[in-house]
Formats: sequence, structure tokens, C-alpha cells
Amino acid sequence: MTVASRIREKLTEKLAPTRLDVADDSHKHAGHVGARPEGETHFSVEIVSAAFEGVSRVQRQRMVYEILQDELAGPVHALALRTLSPSDEAA
Repeated sequence: MTVASRIREKLTEKLAPTRLDVADDSHKHAGHVGARPEGETHFSVEIVSAAFEGVSRVQRQRMVYEILQDELAGPVHALALRTLSPSDEAA
């Protein structure tokens, strides 16, 4: 299973998102610290979940970091997050 697939699976299981976009941005960081030739080191995630309703941006990010702690301790060097609740998305 790819790192992107594990990210998608874990976030779906724990946060039941209404929308989830996981992008491997590793190609943009070739030659940078933490980059590997095979990729899957730098990701952007945009997630919309009711679990984020009434939760601060910092708390939302902490929730995601906790869910992805194994990936962040290993193959993932950088993770850009955009965390939204359904009401944020509607605004």
C-alpha cells in the first residue's frame, strides 16, 4: 500500500470526511532535505469533516497529526493541511 493510500485510509476511518484530497507533492521537493527519489515524502491534504465542527484550526491539525503519527515518524517529511468543517466549506 502506498503512503498516500494509508493516509487516505486512516483519515477516512477516523474522521469520516465528506471530502478528502491527498496530493503527493514530492516531485516539487526533489533534492531538498527529506526528499527521496521514489517520492512519497511531501503531501498536501485537504479534508472536510464534521469532526472539525467547533474545533480550532490548531486542534484540527493536532487531530490529523495524531492519526498520522506513524507516517510522520517515518516516510512523510512534510504535510501541508487544509482542515475544514462542513460549515466552513459552506461559508
